[in-house]
Formats: sequence, C-alpha cells, structure tokens
Amino acid sequence: MPYPGLERAPEGEAGGTASLPVWDLADLYPGPESPSVNADLAAVEAGAKAFAERHAGRLGRVSGAEFGAAIAEFERLEQTLGRLVSYAQLLFSSDSTNPTYGQFYQTINERATAISSHLIFFGLELNRIEEAVLEPKLTDPVAARYRPWLRDLRVFRPHQLGEDLERLAHEKEVTGHTAWSRLFDETLAGLSIPVGGEELTMSAALDRLSDRDRRVREAAGLAIGEVFGRNIRLFSLIINTIMKDKEIADRWRHYPHPASYRNLSNMVEDAVVQALVGAVRAEYPRLAHRYYALKTRWLGLDKLQHWDRNAPLPEDDDRHLDWEEARGRVLGAYAAFSPALAEIGARFFSSPWIDAALRPGKAGGAFAHPTVPSVHPYILLNYHGRTRDVMTLAHELGHGVHQVLAGDQGYLLANTPLTLAETASVFGEMLTFRAMLEATREARTRRIMLAAKVEDMLNTVVRQIAFYRFETLMHEERRTGELLPERIGEIWLSVQKESLGPAFEFSPEYRNFWAYVPHFIHTPFYVYAYAFGDCLVNALYAVYRDGHPGFQAKYLDMLRAGGTKRHRELLAPFGLDATDPRFWKRGLDVIAGFIDELEAMPAASMV
Repeated sequence: MPYPGLERAPEGEAGGTASLPVWDLADLYPGPESPSVNADLAAVEAGAKAFAERHAGRLGRVSGAEFGAAIAEFERLEQTLGRLVSYAQLLFSSDSTNPTYGQFYQTINERATAISSHLIFFGLELNRIEEAVLEPKLTDPVAARYRPWLRDLRVFRPHQLGEDLERLAHEKEVTGHTAWSRLFDETLAGLSIPVGGEELTMSAALDRLSDRDRRVREAAGLAIGEVFGRNIRLFSLIINTIMKDKEIADRWRHYPHPASYRNLSNMVEDAVVQALVGAVRAEYPRLAHRYYALKTRWLGLDKLQHWDRNAPLPEDDDRHLDWEEARGRVLGAYAAFSPALAEIGARFFSSPWIDAALRPGKAGGAFAHPTVPSVHPYILLNYHGRTRDVMTLAHELGHGVHQVLAGDQGYLLANTPLTLAETASVFGEMLTFRAMLEATREARTRRIMLAAKVEDMLNTVVRQIAFYRFETLMHEERRTGELLPERIGEIWLSVQKESLGPAFEFSPEYRNFWAYVPHFIHTPFYVYAYAFGDCLVNALYAVYRDGHPGFQAKYLDMLRAGGTKRHRELLAPFGLDATDPRFWKRGLDVIAGFIDELEAMPAASMV
C-alpha cells in the first residue's frame, strides 16, 4: 500500500544542478503495459478469492501450524498487492501531470482495493479470537514469528466494525480519501507560479524563498500566495471533505479525538504525544522566538516576513555542491559512524534507486518509499545543490538504509511506526551535519552551518508541532460544520504567530500557505512524528557522543527490528525512556544549546 508518510518534513526547497540521477522502476515492473502487471493482478485476485474460501470462518478452530501457514500466505498476497501499488504510486510521483500515469495509478488502486476486499475478513476474524484461544496457536514457530504483527493488529479491536461495513468502507476508499488526495496532488503539480517574468513549478517557486535577494524572495512569496488564493476554494473543499470523511469514520469507530487513530497506528500512547506537544509549545520562546529575534538583527530588519524565514544569512554564499560532492559527504559521514551503514547506503547510488532530477510534474519535497522487502526502497528528492539539499539526501538515505535493514523482517513486520520511522533519517542528518561542521575550520562558515542546522531543527520540531496544532484545531472545529477558507486561514495564522513569535509580521497572502503541506491531505496528524524523531535522535546522539558501549551495534539492531518492537523496547538498550518528561527536554536542550552558541558569537561576525 502507499507510504505517503515517509516524507521529508514539508518545507521550502533549496538552489539548480545538472547530471542528476533518475530512478529506474524496472525492478518493480518493466512498464505500466507490461504483461507481468496483468499477470500479478490475475494471480493475486485468484489467490485472494481462494484464500477466503479456505479460511473464512475457520481461523479460531485451526491448529497452530495451520494458523501460522495462513498468516504466511496472507503476507505473500499482501506483498504482491504492495508491489503493484508501490509501482503505480512511484510512477505517478515521477510525473503526476502525465495522464497515462494518472490513469494507471487510479486503475491499480481500484483493482487492489477490490482484490483486498476479499482479504478483509482475515484481520477482522483474527481480532475476534479470544486470547485464551489465540495463545496456544502461537506455540507454533511460524505463528509465533507473527506475534508482534498480531499485537499491533489487535490494538484496533475496540474500533473494529462488522465485516460488511469494513468491506464497504474499504471499497469506497478509492472514491473517498484516495480520490481527493489525487485531486490535490494533480492540482498542486499543475500550478504555474509567475515570478520575475518566469513561469515556475511550485517546487522551483518555493526554492526562491531561500534566495539571497530579498526582492526575489518577496516576489516568490507574494506570487505563491496569490496563486494559492486563486485556488483556495478548491483546496478548502478538499481538506473539508477529508476532515468530514475522517470525522464520520472516527465516530463510527469510537475514537475519542481526531488524532487517536494515528497514535494507535504509531504504537505510541496519547499521553506521550501530548507530553511531546506540551513540551515543545512551552519551549517556543526559548527556541523559535529567540532564534528569529537573532535572525531579524542579522538581516538588519525591524520585522521578518514569511519569505524571510528560510533566507540565507548575510555572510552565507551557500556555494553550490554538485551531486558527486553531496554523495561523498553523506556516505563519508555514514562510513565514519558505521562502514556497514555506508555500504548499504552506497547501493542507492550505484543502482538507479534515486530520482533527484528537477522536472515539471514531479512530486515536490522528498520521500523514501520502502516498496516491498523482495525488491528495495526508492528515494525521491529535488536536488538544487544547496547545503540543505545535502541534508535532505542524508535524511532520505537514512530512511532507505532503515528500510533495507528492516526488510529482513518480511512484509508484515518490516513497517516501522511513523514515530520511529524518522529515527534513522534524522540520525543520518545529524551524522552528516556533525561531519561537515567538524571538517570546517573557518569560524564564519561554522557559524553559518550552525545557524542553518538550528533552522532545520526548528522546521522539524517547532514547525511540525505548530502544524499538528493547526490540524487539531481544524479537525475539532470541523466537527461542528464546514470551515470557510477565511477561517482556515485564521487558524493557520494563529498557530504561526504562536510558534514563530513576535519577530514576524505576516502579510495577508500567507493565510493560504497551509495548502502547500501535503501531509494535511495524505496523512492527517502525521507531522508530530518529525518532532518525535528529532527529539529522540537528539537524545540518542547525546548517548552516542558520551561513548555508550556498543552503540553502533545496538543502533543497527534497532533498525533491523522494523516493526517488531515498540519505542520503549527499542530505547531501553540506550538507557532512554520516551515516557519520562525529561526525555523531551533533553532533546530540546540540544536545539537551545546551539542557539546559546549563536547568541554568544560577536554580533559583527554575522553581518
């Protein structure tokens, strides 16, 4: 199934380069017209029907060996469906304006949905088995292997509907959330942004928000806002419909609040998420407010506008880094930490597993898609040649390496909860940043790098918690009726002012900028996973720097675990516990410490 979640935290892009790699999806299928696509569709459809005929209504009565064999067969069927849907999604991401790709994407989603409807009974029936009946079956070695998957499946028992309702909800998904998400993607990809006499893609226009020239940034910010404004009624209709669809499902399934399903999917307790959100919001003044007050002075301004948020600092020439240099820096940082980690990362470059080229119609931002364990992950990013793009490459490569290592668990057990899925990516960024910083002797450059890292961390922690707050307020208010575009804009501005602080003076068009964040559409309430991952990695990296014995081996074991363990089990070998309020403060203190360093630097050195 699609993995829209494993994306870089939504931000502006960063500067252009040539000779960039383009992925080759032939390891999945030779092409959308390939006979192997139709052959797999036919085989998995026949297999799903036969599976239902053999097992429906009988799972509670079979032996442990039969039980384990049934789950293994279900996994094989799901993997085939996952391969088909992954291929269609990646093809669509490569050019969402291509009507053939769009048609193929929709067709595969519809066929996969229809086929998987034959398999819905399996999870429902598994959840109806009482613990006293289930436990003896798990004495079988094959069945016991799937215990973590069953554990995670059974947390949804209280929210399960009857089989007919589950099948109806499943089959209508292609005309519900999936269809509205496709409309959003195609609309966003098709937008043309007029900036300085050029017609730019959204990705290229967002890139201009990081330009050295404030006039260029302003022109881009105003143009993006104006184009969003012309389309805001459509974007508002899309998000209103998705929120209402979710509210209906939540009400039928008895979820207590809009984020409950996401938290269960992430295998993280509501109280832990609220502790994270509360800790970050309490630190807004010490983190974002303080940093942007510094940046206002560095830029020589009285107030910042939204197009100044990612502006380079005055001394920052942000020299262009070509693709080979970016590759060397990232793999070098990985190798210094663990040669085994770097060896896996190198496979992505020696094989056509990365699409970094810039072209119209291509999905913006960046992501790593695990596809299926029998193939390999693919990485998409838009490489403009800036330092921030090197960090994005390090981030997505971390996802890719994690997905390769976890793949040994198999299709059902490899998928990591979103809160932990960001661990390897953010850790890879930190390794790369530290390596680049330590290799830099010139004080001015070190200051610039440190400031850029603070901005990335604020984007990953403060900004994503503000996004989460925006979603929470919207979804709660949507339960009483549809939100007008103006009201959505008011909520957006309120959370931006709270999180970014008094250094900013927001111009009117910024109220529409919520529409560039695909996570609100694709994966509601995903965004806090970035803050979770960043704070977790800050704490984890501190343990590494303190010389924790056997850290590298324990870290690789953590990645290999995939979805077999939850955060408490995975962090225990490092002496960390996310349920402890001090855990989050420890992570936030790392960001505050970097800002302390910047404040201590002579003001003249930054202008």
